Amino acid sequence: MSMRRDVHEEVRSRLHEAAGAHEPDRERMLARVERGMAGPAVSGHRATHPPAFGWMRVAGATAAVAGVLAVGGYAVASAVKDEAAPQQQEVATSATPTPSPEATSRPPAPPAPVEPTPSRSPERRASGPPPRTPSAPATERPPAATEDGPLWSDGSVDPHSNDFWAQSNITLKTRGQLTALTVRLKVAQTGGVSNAGAWRSLPEGDFTLAVAERDGFLVYTWTLKEGRTVPAGEWVFAGQFDHARGGRDAGKDAYSVTATAASRQLSVGGGFAAVDDGDGDS
Repeated sequence: MSMRRDVHEEVRSRLHEAAGAHEPDRERMLARVERGMAGPAVSGHRATHPPAFGWMRVAGATAAVAGVLAVGGYAVASAVKDEAAPQQQEVATSATPTPSPEATSRPPAPPAPVEPTPSRSPERRASGPPPRTPSAPATERPPAATEDGPLWSDGSVDPHSNDFWAQSNITLKTRGQLTALTVRLKVAQTGGVSNAGAWRSLPEGDFTLAVAERDGFLVYTWTLKEGRTVPAGEWVFAGQFDHARGGRDAGKDAYSVTATAASRQLSVGGGFAAVDDGDGDS
């Protein structure tokens, strides 16, 4: 690269010297023109040429002078051009690349803010969900259905009970003959409770019925008469009563049954299940 630059500098230097040293000799050129014009008079041989040929020589000499001037001007222009080219090249190679408008107009993106993770307070970490306080147990009803040997029983509130009247049913099932039987129904006095009747599915003449109020209960008692028996099967004993207006809770009502089968003493009893259709007492 440096060798090429040295050659260019030497060529430019010589051209500058040649252009500066060239000084056209105007007087000499004019003298040559005059000699050309006066040529026919000096030489007889040249006098034979037509006058137009002399003018052609003058024109040729003038053209030669113009050519010399043109060559000198071209040399100077070439030197100047060659001198400017390396400077342009040097500037082009050493120039710093201009950043694109998009790169300079857009500010650097700030770093994304990091949200601090909220720390739990020691109190919240230490305390979990509040312990669940056990609710007070609801009043448990005694089982409605019980069984002892061949005897089975169940207590229920009749679905036809209403806001003023109710019926409690005691259902008995026996797989053998009973020679003794006592059925007792206790209806809690919840307000306005009074006897409204009683019935059973066994013959009426085989039982005695007693109804009395005792210790806050209305008590119905069916007793099998001596010498009578209850055959195997399913039987119902029902007590009917009026009560204060509104829904009545039968949770405190109860029944008990004692019987004898084949000289064996049997005992069953329990509470009353709620009414299925919701129209009466529970």
